Amino acid sequence: MQKSILGRAGDYTIRYAEAGDVPAVINVNSATLPEHYSDYFYYEILNEFPNTFIVAEIGGQVVSYIMCRIEYGLSVMKRFGLARKGHIISVATLQEHRGKGVGTNLIQRAMEEMRKGGCKEVFLEVRVTNDEAVSLYRKLTFLVSGTMQGYYKDGESAYLMAQQL
Repeated sequence: MQKSILGRAGDYTIRYAEAGDVPAVINVNSATLPEHYSDYFYYEILNEFPNTFIVAEIGGQVVSYIMCRIEYGLSVMKRFGLARKGHIISVATLQEHRGKGVGTNLIQRAMEEMRKGGCKEVFLEVRVTNDEAVSLYRKLTFLVSGTMQGYYKDGESAYLMAQQL
């Protein structure tokens, strides 16, 4: 079966995720982030929002992913009232593959898919201490639109970051 290739980022192949990728995505998540989801959650997001669940691989190994969903509700950017918005649930890249444009590429491709899906804005939550991620999101023109105190299970706060599409 031909995998749905979206493009390349250097030596990395960027493509839509498939059900067979979920165990590798879970491994990337477990190796890089303190937040973990049930296996079912990954399959549910893949099934409901296949165009915004994207992976990067090299040598046939998934080393980075982004999973998003499209929601409808109050605008995070407070410009639209009610809005169709993209929610970046999780994005992660194995440490040894960071700094090569892979995460940036995945975020940009997912945002393009959200734009095509009628979203007016995109938002995400990020740990206030995750300087590397906050810097990346700022580079991609995300703005901090608020701070959610005690957002994570360990009590750490999160920035709510957003941008208009």
